[in-house]
Formats: sequence, structure tokens, C-alpha cells
Amino acid sequence: MPELETAFEIPTELADLRSQVRGLVRDKLVHFEKEIEETDAMPDEVRRLVKESGLPGLQVPVEYGGMGLGMFAACVLTEELGWSSQALVRLVGGDALGIGIWGADAMRQKYLRRIAAGELVTAFALTESEAGSDATAIRCRATRKGDVFVLDGEKIMVTAGDIAGLVLVFAATDPSAGPGGITAFIVESAYEGFEIARCEPKMGLRGIHTASIRLDGCEVPAENVLGTEGQGFVLAMQLLDLGRIRYNGAASVGNAQRLLEMSVSYAKERKAFGTAIGNFEGVGFMLARMATEVHAARLMVYDVAKKVDSLKPVTLESAMVKLFTTEVADRTADAAVQVHGGQGYLKDMGVERFYRDARLGRIWDGTSEIQQLIISRMLLG
Repeated sequence: MPELETAFEIPTELADLRSQVRGLVRDKLVHFEKEIEETDAMPDEVRRLVKESGLPGLQVPVEYGGMGLGMFAACVLTEELGWSSQALVRLVGGDALGIGIWGADAMRQKYLRRIAAGELVTAFALTESEAGSDATAIRCRATRKGDVFVLDGEKIMVTAGDIAGLVLVFAATDPSAGPGGITAFIVESAYEGFEIARCEPKMGLRGIHTASIRLDGCEVPAENVLGTEGQGFVLAMQLLDLGRIRYNGAASVGNAQRLLEMSVSYAKERKAFGTAIGNFEGVGFMLARMATEVHAARLMVYDVAKKVDSLKPVTLESAMVKLFTTEVADRTADAAVQVHGGQGYLKDMGVERFYRDARLGRIWDGTSEIQQLIISRMLLG
């Protein structure tokens, strides 16, 4: 099928990098998809290839060994990773938990090079059993004792938490202060009192696990506070704004693009009543709507990513990106199964994997309903 271009300028250097990432994904990593799905584990060879690609340092500043890419470039490349799977996107990471933005120099020196080199996988731990959409209800506590904070509590739904060497944990340092009493901590998984309580079985996103983390008297050095004490809630919201553009938006576009390509190919090859099923309007029109929505989603991601790079506030737009792109991916997955008919329901075809994975998009990093709440409140002032 023809590849739709956009009016957004892709510099030569970025276009070359995109070609390299596309080659890595489509020529090498794609061959591990079935194994990942069957074993629910990320093969060592995949980890090696990702590590050697330099992608874990995608948004890590150049002075710390990373690529130093802005949001637009990061989204262009994340779309290529999303073409394979959301699990691959989350394995690569590449944003360094905001350390490059808010971390003190000592923190940057200590962690960023290791993140860029792929030595440290990172994870984001905000959600708790009673604090999901309402992040201000955090019960995890951090108590100052001299030059350390002692963390106690449990975090759930931590993507890649079981393999992360660094976890950004949000805990209440002043429970009476509401959002202003939440602090962000960079926690090493090797710290005493840090424990993986369990990994949750789930319907999709195989290869990257969803962990619950228990913090039991976990001592974290005071210098591992990200930003300043009491700034954690603000940092969490800002990181979610950025993540919704790249991890949700660009990755969803990549997912949907793959499903569109699979569906167009199948519609050309599959015959019924003596002709390719794509010649029937019932199928052809589905493909037309899929292609239109994928293109629109890509344009939205690119537009908001450019705004980030221009240092413009994007809370409203990032919520729109999260809402629209994840629902486009979900609709595209549903339509792809329909185009493939009974074959689409079978595991060997591969479409059903994207169907299961796409359903998560409307839930994590803020549900579709939360995005609509953000959008409506900002519109109404």
C-alpha cells in the first residue's frame, strides 16, 4: 500500500535514523513476536539488539551519552517501534524518568549514562490500589530521617517494574498537604526494602510485565529526590503529559499502521465469490476509514510533539492525543479482525494480539474518561 506522507518536515538525519530503526524492527525484531507472545518474556537477543541500537538513550541529553532527541523526533521513531508492539516501546523507554529535566547534576551523572547505554531499564510508579485516576489519594509514605527518606507502601500497575533498575516512586512526605505533599523519588531496585510483590497476569502486552512493588522501610538517599520536596504531583502530571504524546500517541499510531497494512494485504489476497474481498465496499470502506483515522492520528501526534519542542504548554493537546489515538488504535484493531474474518480470531494470524493490546490504550496513563474530563475542564475554564 502507498505510504502516506505528511507536510511535516523530516530532516535528513532523522529520516536516516528512522530508516535504521525501521530496518531493526521489520528485519530483525519482528521475528521474535511469536516467541514473545507465547512465552510472555522478552528474549535476551531482543534486549541485546535494543541495547546496541542506542534507543534507550533516545531522549537522554547528548552530554550523557544519549541521542538528545526532541519530542517530534522521538515520536517519529516510537511509531516505528509501535509497529511491532507496545511491549517493545516500553522496553526501549528512552525518556529517563525526567532526570534530564529535573534531576540535579549529581543525579544526572550517576544515572543518565547507564540509562542511555541500556544498562538500566526504568519504570514509573504512581498508581496504588486506592490511587488510580485520583493520584492525590496516594498512601505510600516517605518519612525524612536525617539524610535519607524511608518509604513504606505498595505501588501497583508498574509497567516493566520487575526488570527496572530505576523506579520513579511518588510518595506522600506531607499527607496533610494534599497534592503539595507528594514527592518524587528515584529508587534503585537494589535498595533494601524494595521488593517485587507480584506480576499480574493480563490479557495482552505480553513480554513486558505489570508488577506490584512493595516498599518496606526502603531507605532512599535525600539526593534521590527528583525536583524538590512537595513537587512530585506536578512532576507526575508533566511526565504524563509527555508520555501521552509518545508512549500512547506515537505508539498507537504505529500499532494502527501495522494493522492497516495487514488488513490491506489480506483484502488483496483473500478471495470470495471470485474476487478479492477488498473489492467489496463493505471491506473497502472499512479500509478507507482505517487509513483516514491513522493519518489523522499521526498528524495530531506530530503537531503536539512540535509544540513540546517549542516549549509550549500541551496539557490540553496531550489529553486530546491520548484520547484520540488510543481510540483510533482500538477501532482499527476491531476493524482489522473484522476484515480478516474468522482468520482474524486465530492466534497464528497475529491480528488478535493487537486487538488485545489496543484495549489497554484506553485505560493506562489515564483512562479515556479522564482525558475527556481534562479536556472539558480546560475548555470550560
